[in-house]
Amino acid sequence: MEIQSVYQPRLDVSVTAPREDAQLMQVAKNLEAAFLAEMLKSVGFGETPETFGGGAGEDQFGSFMREEQAKRMTEAGGIGLAESLFDALTDQRNG
Repeated sequence: MEIQSVYQPRLDVSVTAPREDAQLMQVAKNLEAAFLAEMLKSVGFGETPETFGGGAGEDQFGSFMREEQAKRMTEAGGIGLAESLFDALTDQRNG
């Protein structure tokens, strides 16, 4: 009687690493964008001005504007937080 292994070896690291790195970088960029959105909120970006404001609608959609602005800032290079997070996460994974 022959016993066959059901163990499937993991894909070659050289094949999966670029995909994992791309996913990890996207997560790091999302974290940087969330951080920047909170910083924009704390300085009052997207708040309704006291005069000639858009009313309740502007208040409700201000968070969307902050989030989109933060995403665009991150895609344009951001503040370097995404790269720092990515480096720390890859060092931890490889370490």
